[in-house]
Amino acid sequence: SPTERDPVSEPRPTPAFAPCCSEDEVVALVHRFYARARADDLLGPVFEAAVHDWPAHLSQLVDFWSALLRGTHRFDGAPLPRHLALPLSQALFDRWLQLFRQTTAELGNPAMQQRADARAAAIAEHFWRHYRQRNAQAG
Repeated sequence: SPTERDPVSEPRPTPAFAPCCSEDEVVALVHRFYARARADDLLGPVFEAAVHDWPAHLSQLVDFWSALLRGTHRFDGAPLPRHLALPLSQALFDRWLQLFRQTTAELGNPAMQQRADARAAAIAEHFWRHYRQRNAQAG
């Protein structure tokens, strides 16, 4: 009938992004995780060699994770090229994810934990895939 709507061709509204946590929780996640990573025997040396201004780096990371978890738009950067320049390994990515998941589990927000862990895993996989591709081309 002429009054029926066509669900295939009719544009659908984009659902609003629902934040899964507060900004304070993002700050806690970033600061706790990177304190843990810096103290880690495997990750610590990589971070210490690569990051020279921790307050600025943490601020940028808060903006990054706030964008992913809360839908804010403060982050402006391209993290992949910087990570590709680091001496990375599968063991480092695995440890990064292990410590990240440990941190999200301790924060007491299951919705944030689920979203953050899923995004972290996707980011790690994306970065590791590009890292391997770059090294295969260079080698």
